[in-house]
Amino acid sequence: QIQLIESGGGLVQAGGSLRLSCAASGRWFSSHAMAWFRQAPGTEREFVATITWGGDTTHYADSVKDRFTISRDNAENTLYLQMNSLKPEDTAVYYCAGSRSIATTERGIAYWGQGTQVTVSS
Repeated sequence: QIQLIESGGGLVQAGGSLRLSCAASGRWFSSHAMAWFRQAPGTEREFVATITWGGDTTHYADSVKDRFTISRDNAENTLYLQMNSLKPEDTAVYYCAGSRSIATTERGIAYWGQGTQVTVSS
């Protein structure tokens, strides 16, 4: 059974940092691209960042570029999202996702985590 379990969310003040983790079950992790999406209340889920299976290529949404960093540890089956200089508009539920190839839209996603809440206070 394929599972993605996010952790590391919480409440932080504007300008602060958080590091999200996503633990994946199974050997599929190292052969799949991975991504982070987020969904704020009353909005559609949106792309945040994605990384190739080998970790050599990354893409970011313009809204998080130069503040967030996606990375992965294939030996530990874990995906990360380092979030710095957080803003109130970054408040959302953050989802970990897996896909066959690098994906910036939900269409390419095969696996989803359950989400972790990030709240940034002003």
